[in-house]
Amino acid sequence: MKKHLFAATLLAGSATMAVPAVADTLDIVKQRGTVTCGVSQGVAGFSAPDDAGKWHGFDIDFCRAVAAAVLGDPDKVSFVPLSTKERFTALQSGTVDLLSRQTTWTLSRDAGIGIHFVGTIYYDGQGFMVRKDIGVDSALKLSGATVCAEQGTTTEQNTADYFSANKLKYEPVVIDSADGIIKAFDTGRCDVYTTDASALYAQRLKLTNPEAYTVLPEIISKEPLGPAVRQADDKWFNIVRWTLFALLEAEELGVTQKNAEAGLTSQNPAIKRFLGVEGDNGQQLGLDPRFAYNIVSKVGNYGEMFERNLGQSSALKIDRGINKLWNAGGLMYAPPLR
Repeated sequence: MKKHLFAATLLAGSATMAVPAVADTLDIVKQRGTVTCGVSQGVAGFSAPDDAGKWHGFDIDFCRAVAAAVLGDPDKVSFVPLSTKERFTALQSGTVDLLSRQTTWTLSRDAGIGIHFVGTIYYDGQGFMVRKDIGVDSALKLSGATVCAEQGTTTEQNTADYFSANKLKYEPVVIDSADGIIKAFDTGRCDVYTTDASALYAQRLKLTNPEAYTVLPEIISKEPLGPAVRQADDKWFNIVRWTLFALLEAEELGVTQKNAEAGLTSQNPAIKRFLGVEGDNGQQLGLDPRFAYNIVSKVGNYGEMFERNLGQSSALKIDRGINKLWNAGGLMYAPPLR
């Protein structure tokens, strides 16, 4: 872990150009025996270590799902905490095999810096958090406020655009880490904390008195968050992409961590094909025929991941909203696994 973290730290700085990809990531992962996954430096619900140093969270579970698909064991993952400055360079250089770190999918990132997003794992949007005692119930009442945002994120430009469009004045306070923002916000250095709404709910738990703060109702941007891999590595791209789709398809089929074993003897052809009892889905990806079974039986489906890390069973208690499946009124949709 320390070796990977040291290497990642040396890569600090924003990536502005494509870097040659590390070829055959699947072969490298199999030879190494672990998936090296770039995650955040600590955001509750998404990726954070507990007191014993064990990592938990929604993004962590996705890394574990990839390890289950490729190696048959969700625990064969090495987690590398990365700052916003380090994340893209660490992925491009091969320091990590996969980035699962609350990162917004944009054109410039997908086309201009040598990485590819495999899909959207969480539909988010930028929001604002304030202290309740300032009596503000709308972002449209924030004129003149000091606003804390994290350096090197889409948040900075979104904030400038929103205040400009609504003819509001503000003073930006740009800080290079989420923990730095929490300290500044908690001590009154800024009036407003702005980032993705999901992260606001997570970061609020770190404040001295979380109940004294509220997230305002406005969502001012589209922030489709997704895992990313290097370009020019199609085999690995397909594996990580179809791991995401398998999590969604499992929920739609009603296959859970608890009933996956029983599903192996199901008479439903879609479930039999999904779990690898029939067909060649795994072979086409270069994986075990039962790769999807390994994912769900060891990690769970998308809904289970969401509920335990972000939903009502978690400390964050975020409403699933547009992250429901397409047939439940949401945006989450997987192409057929056939």
